[in-house]
Amino acid sequence: MSVEAQKETLGFQTEVKQLLHLMIHSLYSNKEIFLRELISNASDAADKLRFLALEDSSLYENDGELAIHLSVDKDANTITIADNGIGMNRQDVVDHLGTIAKSGTSSFLQQLTGDQKKDSQLIGQFGVGFYSAFIVASKVEVRTRKAGESAENGVFWSSEGEGEFTVETITKENRGTEITLFLREEENEFADSFRLRSLVKKYSDHISMPIVMKSEPMPPAEGEEAEEPKDETINTATALWTRSKSEVSEEEYQEFYKHVSHDFEQPLTWAHNRVEGKLDYTSLLYVPTNAPFDLWDRDTPRGLKLYVQRVFIMDKADQFLPMYLRFIKGVIDSNDLSLNVSREILQEDRAVTTMKTALTKRVLDMLSKLANNEPDKYATFWKAFGQVLKEGPGEDFANKEKIAKLLRFATTHDNAQEQSHSLEQYVERMQEGQDKIYYVVAENHNTAKNSPHLEVFRKKGIEVLLLSDRVDEWLMSHLSEFDSKQIVDVAKGELDLDSLDTEEDKKAKEEAEKTFESLVNHLKEALTEKVQDVRVTNRLTDSPACLVVGQYDMGLQMRRLMEAAGQKLPESKPSLEINTDHPLIQRLNDESDDARFNDMAQIIFDQASLAEGGQLDDPASYVARMNKLVLDLMK
Repeated sequence: MSVEAQKETLGFQTEVKQLLHLMIHSLYSNKEIFLRELISNASDAADKLRFLALEDSSLYENDGELAIHLSVDKDANTITIADNGIGMNRQDVVDHLGTIAKSGTSSFLQQLTGDQKKDSQLIGQFGVGFYSAFIVASKVEVRTRKAGESAENGVFWSSEGEGEFTVETITKENRGTEITLFLREEENEFADSFRLRSLVKKYSDHISMPIVMKSEPMPPAEGEEAEEPKDETINTATALWTRSKSEVSEEEYQEFYKHVSHDFEQPLTWAHNRVEGKLDYTSLLYVPTNAPFDLWDRDTPRGLKLYVQRVFIMDKADQFLPMYLRFIKGVIDSNDLSLNVSREILQEDRAVTTMKTALTKRVLDMLSKLANNEPDKYATFWKAFGQVLKEGPGEDFANKEKIAKLLRFATTHDNAQEQSHSLEQYVERMQEGQDKIYYVVAENHNTAKNSPHLEVFRKKGIEVLLLSDRVDEWLMSHLSEFDSKQIVDVAKGELDLDSLDTEEDKKAKEEAEKTFESLVNHLKEALTEKVQDVRVTNRLTDSPACLVVGQYDMGLQMRRLMEAAGQKLPESKPSLEINTDHPLIQRLNDESDDARFNDMAQIIFDQASLAEGGQLDDPASYVARMNKLVLDLMK
């Protein structure tokens, strides 16, 4: 088959066309970052070749000196970035250059708002760095060949960033990838070697392989021969994490974060540490500002960049941090892991377990420091990653207390929806004689703060945590105490306020139980299919009744979530607690008509369920009973 016969013109996915158009015409306010993205991709290609060559050195093809070459042609108004890394074959080119954010383009487009700053930050979350070339280029050409394949298997890719791209087979003698950008006329400022050198120094000085450009000799004096341009390395070419902290500036740390994370926002904080002793390793860990779009997709590869003795091993090594810290970005470089380490061996390595323990502690200490010293930044972190951190107490028993101190909640202290109060702050505000931490779980914040279960707590001025995230009830099932104080769900079991109840309160409840004993028994008969018990309550001051689950039963909110997910659960009935001071309960106590009593009992049960944020099994019957009751009152 001839080269021409192998040429194909293919169409981008429809969503990709939309995204390219947005990127080119509106998203980027800082155009110069295109160079950083392309150089980072070239560096990644070299890292992948190093790793594969550990088992097959022939992939180097007699050229083990890895480098990135940057060149400019002012006359043609082009920039070329070339690497001798792993390269791509034809299928790789179609897969990677014809598809953007394969698993999330649709979600990405839904998040775009037209707000240039916000939208440009989203780009980094979707791994679309290559396409940033179209910010400054009217056309992009790629010539590439995968290491280990013959010269005749080279691939040429070309596109003008509109609806189509062209792929054809070419002959390429050297492995690796060469990208040529045909700059738009208005972007010719970038067709200048001094401009490119300054951008490399600004964004990519930390890249651990040399970035090479031709020198620009001074014009020769009269009668002298012109000096030939020479190759010059224009970056430090030293892995940033191997340098001393005192030698690395804040700007360098920030730019390195963008390199390892492909994020466009600055990190919130970072920690750079070298450990020497039984284990010898260096870590550089970052806390991002924004959550990636796939944070909740547990199947998405994630983790730290792993190097062993400065040789790249794995891009997403997830064995070094627990799942609840999956948002952490960074690098770990160890001298204590084998160079030919495979994923399976890595999972079983005792050194990995030790390093995971130490790195987890370091991240939690970093977050604690952020919370104590920069609360505004921590509030930003919590908004982005709080629900993920709430997975911690259930996954990491050893660090449960540390994680608990990092948790933030909404509370009745101010009824605000923002989760800004720590458990330590709650304990500091506890009343004299209070020895428990109280919380309520509901479907949303408004339902939580208006829960009838809070009525007695408001009356006594006792603070209650307001939980409304889906993970909250699961969290609390693993967080039973804090600071030696029991954490109690106010909607479970019989409420015991211990010394907070006065003798007068206790006496009033005992008298009510005697006075309304007949009513309680009557209600048990009327609601026997819906409740396991009916009892007089000390929880309520304004509502007629509330539903309470058993002390060790699954909460109503968790039960609804499990059932909505299709889980089959054993039958469980709540208890109905009644407020004997409420006029409706007193009216019910005087009711002599059995049919009317049963209707009113059903209404009270349904209202208690609605107040909990529940859904009625038979809304039509509830409406019919309410209409009948209203009509009777109107007579």
